[in-house]
Amino acid sequence: MTDAPRSPYASVLGDRIAELSPALRRYVDTIPDGFVGRGEGVFDRVGSRRWFLTPLLRWFARRGVVPAGWHERVPFRIENRTVEGTAVAIRRFDLPAGAFTMHDAVRATSRGTVVDRVGRPPDVAAEFAVRVVESTLELQSIAVGIRLGGLRLRLPEWVAPRIRLPERSVGDGQRVEFAMDLPHVGRIYEYAGTFTYRIEEDA
Repeated sequence: MTDAPRSPYASVLGDRIAELSPALRRYVDTIPDGFVGRGEGVFDRVGSRRWFLTPLLRWFARRGVVPAGWHERVPFRIENRTVEGTAVAIRRFDLPAGAFTMHDAVRATSRGTVVDRVGRPPDVAAEFAVRVVESTLELQSIAVGIRLGGLRLRLPEWVAPRIRLPERSVGDGQRVEFAMDLPHVGRIYEYAGTFTYRIEEDA
């Protein structure tokens, strides 16, 4: 177990990982080979209220980045694995129109940040600063990029969305709140929900 590459969050946080609550530490720490992290919960809300973004969000939805539309009380499940130092996640949203599956992979950088690549194949990437604030894990975006065909583009700062993603313990579970804001526009996408999480053998 100790010879396996560390999770990207464990690599970036180092000793600061001990400042997280036990539930969050279990969530971001390295998952040994042969094991999987599984969670179930409900999103209070997921999506965007900005109707003019619907065509763009549908484009992203077809690529497994985020579900389009606006939804409330959405059951979801997550599976996490650590694969050669990468945190690989599969999220399933049980939407009224059918299940939506989102894939993402998080790697640590030499700059002490993490990069999350979302979609299958990954069409969106975001680099995050990682902090621990009063036992809460906080991710704040530094840069956002997209892939168009074979071209990878880093969005300029004046148009790049700002993403904030805190995770904290609540009761017997944990809560995640994702917020994406666009300069001069405001909130364009969000999700928030509570779930329980466990590590178990990967059958």
